[in-house]
Amino acid sequence: MGLTFAQYQESVSFIQKQLGSFVPKIALILGSGLGYLGDLVEQPVAVAYGDIPYFKCSTAPGHSGRLVFGTLAGRPVAVMQGRIHHYEGYSYEEVVYAVRVLRLLGCETLIVTNAAGAINTEFQAGDLMLITDHIKLFLDSPLRGSNLPEFGPRFPDSSHLYTPSLQKLAREAAEEEGIFLREGVYFYFPGPQYETPAEIRAARILGGDAAGMSTAPEVIAAGHCGMSVLGFTLCSNMAAGILNQPLSEEEVLRAGEAAKDRFSKLVLTCLKKL
Repeated sequence: MGLTFAQYQESVSFIQKQLGSFVPKIALILGSGLGYLGDLVEQPVAVAYGDIPYFKCSTAPGHSGRLVFGTLAGRPVAVMQGRIHHYEGYSYEEVVYAVRVLRLLGCETLIVTNAAGAINTEFQAGDLMLITDHIKLFLDSPLRGSNLPEFGPRFPDSSHLYTPSLQKLAREAAEEEGIFLREGVYFYFPGPQYETPAEIRAARILGGDAAGMSTAPEVIAAGHCGMSVLGFTLCSNMAAGILNQPLSEEEVLRAGEAAKDRFSKLVLTCLKKL
C-alpha cells in the first residue's frame, strides 16, 4: 500500500509548526560530502528527519540527515543535508517523500547535487558537471503505484526534467565566477556496490558521463509535481575500470572537501540569479 496524501499533509503540518510564517521557495538536496552548504544558512531552523512523521533517516556516510530552513544568498531555502537512497532499504516512494513534502511547503525549484564517478574519459576527478539529463534503466519508478493527482498526472512528460533555463543560468554563473563546468548525462545505478568496469563501459556506450546512486528518483518526482530542477555532479573519482585502482567512500568524501570552495561559490551564485 502506497503513502496517502494525508500522510504528506501530516508531515507538512509538523514542519510548518516549526517554521511559523516562513515559506521556502528553493529546495536543495546535498549529496555525499556536500552537506556543508546547509551550515551557511542564515537564521536557520533545523529539523531532524527522524522527528518528521513518515520521514526516513539517512544512513549513508557524509549525510547528516536533517532539513535546514532559512535564508541562503538572500533566498528562502530548505536544505536537505543528506538524502535517502534506495540501497539503504527504502522504496523509491520513500526515497522521494521529502521532495513532495518540500513542494507542499512552497518550494518551486529544486537544486540537486551529488558526488559520482566520471564515466567520460575526458573528465578528471574533481570536475564539476552540470547535469543536462539522466539515464535510469533499473528497478521501479518513484511514481509506481496509485497516482496522487494532487502532485501531478499519471503519465508525466520527462523531456526537460533538468530545466533548460536553469542550465543557462548555471553556465552564466560558472563563467562569472571563473569556474570550469563540465556538462553531461548522469547515469543512475542503484548501488550500494560500485559499478563494475563492464557496466561503466556499457554506460559510456549508452551516453552516460558520470555514474552515481542517487538524484534520478528525486528529479523524477520533482518533475512530476511541477518543480524546476537544476542539477550538479561533483566527479569525485574516475569510474570503475578507468584507473587501475579500487573505489572507496573515503575518496568520495575527500573530493567533496577539496571542491568545497568552488562548489559553494557556484551554487550560491546560481541562487542569487534565481
